[in-house]
Amino acid sequence: MPTLKDQTEAILTLQDKAKQLGGKDAVRKQHLDGKLTVRQRIEKLLDPDSFSEMGSLNHHLSDDPSMQNKTTPADGLIGGQGLIHGRKVCVLAYDFTVMAGTIAEVNERKSTRIREMAVKERCPLVWLVDSAGARIQEVAGSHFAESGSVFYELIQMSGVIPTVAAVMGPCAAGTAYIPALCDFIPMVAGTSSMALAGPPLVKAVTGEEISVEDLGGTSVHCNISGVADYEAQDDDECLRVIRQYLSYFPQHSGEKPKRREMDPEEKLRPLPDEYLNILPENSRQPYDMHDIIKPLVDEASLLEMKAGFGPTLITTFARIGGFPVGIVASQPKVAGGILDNDSADKGTRFINLCDAYGIPLIFLQDVPGFMVGSKVEKAGIIRHGAKLLYAVSRASVPKLTVVIRKAYGAGYYAMCGRAFGADRLYAWPSAEISLMGAEGAVNIIFRKEIEKSGEAKRKELVAEYGKRISLETAAAGHYIDEVIDPRQTRKILWEALEMTWEKQVQSLPKKHGVSPV
Repeated sequence: MPTLKDQTEAILTLQDKAKQLGGKDAVRKQHLDGKLTVRQRIEKLLDPDSFSEMGSLNHHLSDDPSMQNKTTPADGLIGGQGLIHGRKVCVLAYDFTVMAGTIAEVNERKSTRIREMAVKERCPLVWLVDSAGARIQEVAGSHFAESGSVFYELIQMSGVIPTVAAVMGPCAAGTAYIPALCDFIPMVAGTSSMALAGPPLVKAVTGEEISVEDLGGTSVHCNISGVADYEAQDDDECLRVIRQYLSYFPQHSGEKPKRREMDPEEKLRPLPDEYLNILPENSRQPYDMHDIIKPLVDEASLLEMKAGFGPTLITTFARIGGFPVGIVASQPKVAGGILDNDSADKGTRFINLCDAYGIPLIFLQDVPGFMVGSKVEKAGIIRHGAKLLYAVSRASVPKLTVVIRKAYGAGYYAMCGRAFGADRLYAWPSAEISLMGAEGAVNIIFRKEIEKSGEAKRKELVAEYGKRISLETAAAGHYIDEVIDPRQTRKILWEALEMTWEKQVQSLPKKHGVSPV
């Protein structure tokens, strides 16, 4: 009879073989494709020596004739627990070197087990997706009926534990819904793709011939569809960004996000006089809102979401004096910062995410309103705008608003104006709060008079109407809490965060509202 020592050595040998993944040739191919192996990815994602693997000896149990001579180390899915910044996370990572990382009976059993652990132990769940989809040899026929449980479970996790799904290779067919149902979706340029069907099936069904990149690469999902949140240039950047992303979040929705301790002088530092030169003298001239945001926040703390999608609105995580915050800011550099369908959807998702995990929201307004015209009306601008209004109104986290320049029409409400529960509402001396700008209003109200009297009369009327929408009028009527020196914006926001950090909102008793779709 073999001794315990013999049995242990035999098991360790099998585990070592499993760590060789799909074999040397498959690993070499993975590297030639510009991708790290699944175990290299996990090593870079987690704190050193913190990974505790589960199911290392998994292997397929299929009796399908085509599978009889197949070896599937760990059954193509590496899973377990580890630490990121000293905090526990659960990890599921598909191994493309083993049958293209396909999802099958055994590895899905392991995946289910680890998902259950993440929920019970209240810690984030991170997926590293590099998979061709379902392993048809195993899930075809009646086995398919049970495979949708992963989607159901992800929906139940939403707003309970942070979920991340990094697309680091192909993500095909139903597998594409794993990222779509997670909170944060980074993709890797040049090597990753998402699509419900690959080019061969698309051609068979529709006759369209298209490349993988044009069908579902980062250029599509980071800039056009808005499915993905971040475009990383390689695997290393993608894994680094996941670590940064989770640093803003609590372990679960039942605890507060972590504040970072900072030197008091740095925490309350005033902004330099040059900060006053960012805004152009001409109020109609564009500028880059990033130039306003970067000096406001702690150094190297920005992580922008969906930068290429809905670019008239900026949504970014950051820290101010150690507080984690979500910033929602107009972008006057693009179409004057007007809100359209894509930017409304982008803002809605970001606000809901921050609200679910207790991350305070900061709104920086320079908004001319919502886009108008037949094109956007046919595309549902009212419906998309209503979703943003719904999200801002419903959010119960601290909400701080700073009006930088324009605050016009329903855009003012959608960017957390007075009526939408802003806990603090500040304005720079350059701010204007109105239904619309003076020129637009005058052109409507005094159209006939201008036609008779000419341009000189129009300018006179614009000057007179401008006084009615001036900041002095808003301040006198207490439509804002305070006009602030722009150089004190960081200090004032930090003080407001300190005051509102323990904010609580008593909502009307109901299960949920009927959100616009």
